[in-house]
Amino acid sequence: MMQAMRAVISRPGTNTLHTWLALATGLALRLWMVAAFPDLDGDPQIYGSIARNWFFHGIYGITANGHTHATLIRLPGYPFFLGLCFILFGKGKYTGALLVQVLADLGTCLLIAALARRLCGARAARWALWLAILCPFTASYAAAGLTETLELLTIALSFYAFMRLVEEKPPADPGISARMWGWTLLLALSATYAALLRPDGPLAGVVLYPALLLYGLRNRPPSTGLHRGQSIRLLAVCLVITAIPFSLWTIRNWRTFHVFQPLAPRYANEPWQSSDPGWQRWISTVCADFTCTYDIYWNLNGTPLDFDQLPARAFDSPAQKQATRQLFEDYNRTEFLSPALDARFGQLAAQRFHDHPWRYRVELPLLRLADMWLRPRTEMLPVSNRWWRYSDHPQETIFDWAYAGLNLALLIAAIVGLVKKPPYFWIIVAFIAARCALLLTLETPEPRYTLECFPLLLALAGMAFARCPTSRSSSSPARHES
Repeated sequence: MMQAMRAVISRPGTNTLHTWLALATGLALRLWMVAAFPDLDGDPQIYGSIARNWFFHGIYGITANGHTHATLIRLPGYPFFLGLCFILFGKGKYTGALLVQVLADLGTCLLIAALARRLCGARAARWALWLAILCPFTASYAAAGLTETLELLTIALSFYAFMRLVEEKPPADPGISARMWGWTLLLALSATYAALLRPDGPLAGVVLYPALLLYGLRNRPPSTGLHRGQSIRLLAVCLVITAIPFSLWTIRNWRTFHVFQPLAPRYANEPWQSSDPGWQRWISTVCADFTCTYDIYWNLNGTPLDFDQLPARAFDSPAQKQATRQLFEDYNRTEFLSPALDARFGQLAAQRFHDHPWRYRVELPLLRLADMWLRPRTEMLPVSNRWWRYSDHPQETIFDWAYAGLNLALLIAAIVGLVKKPPYFWIIVAFIAARCALLLTLETPEPRYTLECFPLLLALAGMAFARCPTSRSSSSPARHES
């Protein structure tokens, strides 16, 4: 992290006042978020339950209704972090964990600036630092007991370690220097921990590990940078480090549940629970925005479903509307989705896919992706999700529009930076494209699913306000002082 801090210093001979001022500003913003908008309900309680049982009772499980059972619905990365925080700050004390996340997010800001510096220089780094420090979309997650803050840190650290590794001057002999081993270890550990936090976390390694090999295959002695033999050896080390925890996790799941599960179930269901395939397929024909996810999808099992909250696209005909209404009424009698009800939802979904395959296989996934990128990122704030209803809450709607405009401005700035074709252009594009491809497969959109791209987007946005040296190209890594 000290390497990243030195990397954001503006130019030789100047002081670090702007860096410390930025950090102080970022600290104040995030502490205010923790005090004003802490989010500790829902998933944070699940993570906390796993952490308490794991660290204090030796059971990787969840306690519900006074009973504890083993679980595999969450990867161990975040429960491990919470467990350490509970040991340090007190069992079940989330505040300490949130304060650690505040510091982690500030570290991410430094890494974003360091990335921008390596891509475009000191001016881009200064802009990227302030953009990251003041970004409310990422700062708000420091106040939530969720994986996002640590995920952003590990992704930023993975990319920074990768850049330092491929730019490292190799030793005169064919061996590997201590610094190269150090950056390799940092790359492997950060990419591995990113994968242990969320099922979509492996994308950092999926993109960076092959890129490490390609950089080595491209270079030939006596050129500077990583060479083929070195890249193969270093890649092997990365793969072994990543394989160890996932092998242990997979073995544990097989021994405990007799299922092969190297990550976590897509629908967060235990082995003895149904994944509700009919409901999932039907909801994929209905939801195009986060409001639908919030109002309908999250209320399944234990909460009534409000038919009037369904969007108009939930029905293709009056007959379908009546059938859907009947399904909701039957569900609301018990507030539980039985296998028979799930099958009926599946039949309705099959009919809709048959009648309009293009709409539900192409148009709706693209709409969900657009919603995740462009909607107002106010999901962590106490404002209405129905941001378009000005007459219902004019002040909240204006605030939502402002947030949407801020998000759009950031995306435009990032595109401007990307158009300059910085070093590692294709790696950056590959990571964002892989993320979008994954999100196209989701039935229910959430804005936080695009947040993992923000370390790169903020670094690119900083480049929009700087003139990058013309000697760099998208195929040649930049070299900078540490």
